[in-house]
Amino acid sequence: MTTTNASSPLSYKDAGVDIDAGDALVERIKPLARKTMREGVLAGIGGFGALFEVPKRYREPVLVSGTDGVGTKLKLAFEWAMHDTVGIDLVAMSVNDVLVQGAEPLFFLDYFACGKLDVETAAAVVGGIARGCEMSGCALIGGETAEMPGMYPAGEYDLAGFCVGAVEKSKILNGSTVLAGDVVLGLASSGVHSNGFSLVRKCLQRAAGNLPATLDGKPFRQAIMEPTRLYVKNVLSALARHPVKALAHITGGGLLENIPRVLPEGLAAHLVKGSWPKSELFAWLQATAGIDDFEMNRTFNNGIGMVLVIAAADADACAATLRAAGEQVYRIGAIAPRGADAAVRVD
Repeated sequence: MTTTNASSPLSYKDAGVDIDAGDALVERIKPLARKTMREGVLAGIGGFGALFEVPKRYREPVLVSGTDGVGTKLKLAFEWAMHDTVGIDLVAMSVNDVLVQGAEPLFFLDYFACGKLDVETAAAVVGGIARGCEMSGCALIGGETAEMPGMYPAGEYDLAGFCVGAVEKSKILNGSTVLAGDVVLGLASSGVHSNGFSLVRKCLQRAAGNLPATLDGKPFRQAIMEPTRLYVKNVLSALARHPVKALAHITGGGLLENIPRVLPEGLAAHLVKGSWPKSELFAWLQATAGIDDFEMNRTFNNGIGMVLVIAAADADACAATLRAAGEQVYRIGAIAPRGADAAVRVD
């Protein structure tokens, strides 16, 4: 144990905060952030605040904001030293939420907190954030790296993100035009995304020593850690061509809790069991946890990461547009009057 004389000078580094490491990280981040620049950015990384001008093509812009984290998926990132994709998760959780209102994500800010800054780890995480922003057309214009000795165990960190998007006032999606008879389209998820990982980790503990080598053709750990799919560009393209009535991002609470958030009172979504494929990943989680379909559908996205509601006459054309863009699209159900049943049925 290192001791210091009571009268000797104490630096910030002696207290556990390495300013030089923080400066080195900023220099690593700058070229990553530059790749995400887009119209509207007036000043980004390096100032006390980032400046962004709403693009002039908007006539009546309404700003839409969203914030989120990555949850306990980070515990596996620490354990497995897989830091390069959790930044994509961070971006996706916010930009997909903003998208649900019909909004185009404009800019993103991140918050990275740790006990002792490891520049390589932090750069890997922020590299993922930058990739997520680039993939969704969203500028990474600022953030905060907080080194706080004693606040986090060695090798661990926390992440949070904040996104602002814009939508024309006349084009806000709020589900108010949804009617009985409308079709529910589901877009495939890339995996567990970033919700339900407390149960995933319990499954890993239960199956320790007997884990499959692969799931869905991927190494097991890669299948578990596959980042959240970014739906922004493909769905915005579909919104520009088809009269989508509502969108739901399937996050915590799964299909059963998220779809009702965009339905008018008195309506329900009737989903058809088996109308989308079940991956090896979700089959393994269900078998390992020993839970029924109901619990799966309110814990995980269960294979569907984004839901669209659209009139039956427009559903096929919209699905074709999304498939042409690279999405896996399934017609998973329809909207019906709600009686005494739950707001979402899967049968």
